[in-house]
Amino acid sequence: MGVGIVAAFGLAPDGLLRDVPTQTIARQLSVPSLTPIAPVDGYWREERIQRGDTLGSVLARLSITDPAALGFLRSDASARPLYQLKPGKVLRVRTDNDGHLIALSYLVADGQLLAVDRTVEGFVARTIPPQAAVRVEMRAGEVRSSLFAAADVVGLPDAITLQLAEVFSGEIDFHHDLRRGDRFTVVYETRELDGHGSGAGRILAAEFVNKDVPHRAFLWRTPDSGEDYYAEDGKSLRRAFLRSPLAFTRVTSGFSLARFHPFLQTWRAHRGVDFAAPAGTPVHAAGEGQVALAARQGGYGNVVILRHSGAYSTVYAHLSRFAAGVKTGARVAQGEVIGYVGQTGWATGPHLHYEFRVNDIQHNPLTIALPNAQPVPAAERAAYLERAAPLAAQLALARGATLAGSE
Repeated sequence: MGVGIVAAFGLAPDGLLRDVPTQTIARQLSVPSLTPIAPVDGYWREERIQRGDTLGSVLARLSITDPAALGFLRSDASARPLYQLKPGKVLRVRTDNDGHLIALSYLVADGQLLAVDRTVEGFVARTIPPQAAVRVEMRAGEVRSSLFAAADVVGLPDAITLQLAEVFSGEIDFHHDLRRGDRFTVVYETRELDGHGSGAGRILAAEFVNKDVPHRAFLWRTPDSGEDYYAEDGKSLRRAFLRSPLAFTRVTSGFSLARFHPFLQTWRAHRGVDFAAPAGTPVHAAGEGQVALAARQGGYGNVVILRHSGAYSTVYAHLSRFAAGVKTGARVAQGEVIGYVGQTGWATGPHLHYEFRVNDIQHNPLTIALPNAQPVPAAERAAYLERAAPLAAQLALARGATLAGSE
């Protein structure tokens, strides 16, 4: 805003003007020195590879008119990967005002960076490790039809959406409990190579409001250098056991005290759950534990029995074979492959017979209340809360920005 000042002067009608003496003064002023503008050392530009592109067509779109550079790229063996351009990848070049090539970079198939540079002697091509960087992104959205549709609206990568469902799988049944109006907020890492996105990393913090009940999760490194997710109070969000040891399956025979056995052709109790799956399907350990048995045993056929902490044990029967390293006494992690579906023992077709035992008594694994994994140790609770506080603030920031944008 400009400010104007006006001064008014008046002379009396009979006032007299007196002569005012004047003096001319000349002074030599030095011209201030100006810092010269440094010439720009070329301009970086990039072009995404399209299907059917050749190196020549990509360089033409980048307005490179440099016969010396084109001759080098065609003849030098180190630059040969440039003739196997992959659609979707990016070629970056630095040129001067006349379209002469100064530098070029391209991520080749093995994840290395092919770099071409102009020197006083000519061009040099070399393969070097790319500059890696990790950025933190924040996204928030609202479920209207499905979780993946809501994630697409806000640009959340599919890998992060899958992580989000996995993180809260012990709290929310995403197949049955999801509701229109549910909200999510995510703080996550993205990886970059040579300035270009190379995929999503880990979720650092997340919030999911399901049926108006908020659930929050924060990433924390455990004492054994593992990573897991915990609630604001330090409670683990991971169940100590997976509900099913197979990724995708269907139940063919449930837990029952009276079932007609298809192999024995008689009525007897079925104190486990049978999951249908093709032979060779990987079977995962339902929880962390130690292999109590990995051998052939009667009607179970090839069976693995795992002992877990406390009074818990799990049984995996009719396996076609055991996974490498799975033998009596070995320790396994939750989710680790311990064997493969088969039909050994008393089985009329390929399937997995799975038992969940407490004090060696079988319980229905589909209905029993599964225990949570161990919380953040008391000795680390203060450090965990200190780490979670700024992540909670980021969640609030992303959530607030989304709510403000929807008004």
